Amino acid sequence: MRNTLIPLTAAFLEDDGTIVNLADMKPLNDDSHCSTKPVRFVLEMNQGWFAKRQIKPGFKLGGSVFGKRPN
Repeated sequence: MRNTLIPLTAAFLEDDGTIVNLADMKPLNDDSHCSTKPVRFVLEMNQGWFAKRQIKPGFKLGGSVFGKRPN
């Protein structure tokens, strides 16, 4: 996040789109953020985006990238 000026949250995702864990990241910071287990994807959103939508670890995202077409 060294060159990122806004706070973000990273969602670490399994192959099927299930969120393993979330990590808040501070702007202009070199701290490392890791998943609690091996994952294939990381989705970064503005900090507060997941909380506003009540999306937490265990939530499963849909879509073709996860083998499921959106409705």
